[in-house]
Amino acid sequence: MAAARACPMGVSVDQRRAAVAVLRAAAAAGELSLGKAVHARVVRAARFDVVQYNNLIALYVKCGRLGLARQVFDAMPSRNPVSGNLLMSGYASSGRHRDALALLRVADFGLNEYVLSSAVAATAHVRSYDMGRQCHGYAIKAGLAELPYVCNAVLHMYCQCAHMDEAVKVFDNVSSFNVFAFNSMINGFLDRGQMDGSTSIVRSMVRNVGQWDHVSYVAVLGHCASTKEVVLGSQVHTQALKRRLELNVYVGSALVDMYGKCDFPHEANRVFEVLPEKNIVSWTAIMTAYTQNELFEDALQLFLDMEMEGVRPNEFTYAVALNSCAGLASLKNGNALGACTMKTGHWGLLPVCNALMNMYSKSGSVEDARRVFLSMPCRDVVSWNSIIIGYAHHGRAREAMEAFHDMLFAEEVPSYVTFIGVLSACAQLGLVDEGFYYLNIMMKEVGVKPGKEHYTCMVGLLCRVGRLDEAERFIESNCIGTDVVAWRSLLSSCQVYRNYGLGHRVAEQIFQLKPKDVGTYVLLSNMYAKANRWDGVVKVRRLMRELGVRKEPGVSWIQVGSEVHVFTSEDKKHPYMEQITKKLQELIDKIKVIGYVPNIAVALHDVEDEQKEEHLMYHSEKLALAFGLIRTPKGEAIRIMKNVRICDDCHVAIKLISLATGRRIVVRDTVRFHCIEDGVCSCDDYW
Repeated sequence: MAAARACPMGVSVDQRRAAVAVLRAAAAAGELSLGKAVHARVVRAARFDVVQYNNLIALYVKCGRLGLARQVFDAMPSRNPVSGNLLMSGYASSGRHRDALALLRVADFGLNEYVLSSAVAATAHVRSYDMGRQCHGYAIKAGLAELPYVCNAVLHMYCQCAHMDEAVKVFDNVSSFNVFAFNSMINGFLDRGQMDGSTSIVRSMVRNVGQWDHVSYVAVLGHCASTKEVVLGSQVHTQALKRRLELNVYVGSALVDMYGKCDFPHEANRVFEVLPEKNIVSWTAIMTAYTQNELFEDALQLFLDMEMEGVRPNEFTYAVALNSCAGLASLKNGNALGACTMKTGHWGLLPVCNALMNMYSKSGSVEDARRVFLSMPCRDVVSWNSIIIGYAHHGRAREAMEAFHDMLFAEEVPSYVTFIGVLSACAQLGLVDEGFYYLNIMMKEVGVKPGKEHYTCMVGLLCRVGRLDEAERFIESNCIGTDVVAWRSLLSSCQVYRNYGLGHRVAEQIFQLKPKDVGTYVLLSNMYAKANRWDGVVKVRRLMRELGVRKEPGVSWIQVGSEVHVFTSEDKKHPYMEQITKKLQELIDKIKVIGYVPNIAVALHDVEDEQKEEHLMYHSEKLALAFGLIRTPKGEAIRIMKNVRICDDCHVAIKLISLATGRRIVVRDTVRFHCIEDGVCSCDDYW
């Protein structure tokens, strides 16, 4: 038999190769005990071999024993770049990015392009811009900066660290990019909300990159979702179909998200239905698509279907479901979901708590929203915005302002949405000087550019204090002269202050912008009716018929137990109608004793007063309230939803009914919440 070949270290080449082969096989199979046996033989041989030690590191990393891998690394008398890259990759794959970066302090193993790319990737994960820039500088000095691995890692790092200007420089100056670079740039711009930047990269990608990976499709579809470019999104969908990538769960979920945000929920559902594998991401995406398009019942049904399929919800799924409950003002369903989050350990997570606050606020229970807010372990700007706007919508303007000052004290920077809530609170309190201070000075200081919502709040503020002419000038001088909402706010105030001349002029202005605006016809008709100008009412109604404009019928609904009961004005079909009519008559008789006088001016019918009174009695919110008083236990608040603004007569009647019955009544209409208790409404009789 031929003598075994010997290596310079005194160990045969065959033995060395056998040890390396066994270590690689043990790593591939996850055989830790076999690897440890080889490790013992290597130690007993008392001969250092960097290749064998590197394979030991690889074995321990593969088996998840990073502590043992580090012991081998530390025991090595000398190392090469492979040694460092193996351990650094092991730390990175286990999410221990800071430990990976700490290896750079003992970087006696040399930094090649693979080690550098791993190091830069770790800086991206921990958002360490300074260290990432140092690594980039080293790569430039070492002549490694233009290698694809390093380029892509550096680019991704700058995007993750929100330094898009640096990312653009790298992207523009290096030619050896692959599709990964385009993906990073698109996502970087989208994360910063810089749509112009992402548009430019998408166009370049469409022109110059022929072969996209599934991440590319997800990135471009994310751009289409953010910019609502449904045509481009459909074209990308077509390309994905040709490559059969629409069946990829990530691409499919991105398509669902894109169609949902572009207001095509049924297209989103078609994509979802063909997915062969539906994970929590795709389920959450389709639920979000329905919720964003106000298909709240469908979204909640999907939540139930998902659980039937055995897919467990995460915090984002719960958040979407809770926001669907908020859209329906379904407090009971929202409470049930809140209990589920406690059982599954999701209660206390930021997305869940923020959604719970939104649900409670929109279901007329701002006190519960406050309790959630106070119990949160951590808060973000969304949390503060939710409590501020929740208070404002419930007419609790002083608490909204207090929450805003607490937000500033907590050093949370206000956002665009924050100032909508703050200016709404100023409007309720009639704080004109403070409102203009926030609009003109504080918003500029924190870098928030005023938008039409802020200007509309200021119009409401000026109207609240009766400065209607100034409100008209404000609309005309702040580039919101085309905003129907602002003009309609002024028109509504003209009705409150009985300034019918200005009101008529404002109505004409709205008709120029939106000839078929139903709300304006209703407000104008109300103004004529209050002035006993029935010829004007007839004229408005005739014009509506000629233009094909139809007033949306008043609809109110109330949830009792697990059932939602819907009422329309003068409804005679409800199975409890006999009891409701009896209860209503009893309530009307009771509140007439304490001062109720039917406001027949809002009946909008040129008929006898007795007929007007009967018409008022059967408004949908009164029917829903009577049913609620019959079916809900004493002490429980009655919560009613209405699809149009509550009328003056119903508002007065419901206040007096709350006083006469001692019940708390919450009515949510298209303007705000009316939280009524002991005859007092949170809107302060101005809405």
